Amino acid sequence: MTSEAEIKHMHEDMEVLKRDIALIKHILIEERELTEEAVKSLEEARKTPKKDYISHEELKKRLLK
Repeated sequence: MTSEAEIKHMHEDMEVLKRDIALIKHILIEERELTEEAVKSLEEARKTPKKDYISHEELKKRLLK
């Protein structure tokens, strides 16, 4: 069963992702290139093993329990 704390944490993570994506889109639209900070963030994300992520289906299962 997914606890309220887990759902809150997942929501916070999704909000961070939404802000990051919005920032990247803004930079690409305005500047046509990424800032050094954005490049570093992308490099860090790419280093994260895929096994550390969960699928969309798994997230839905956890939220809908």
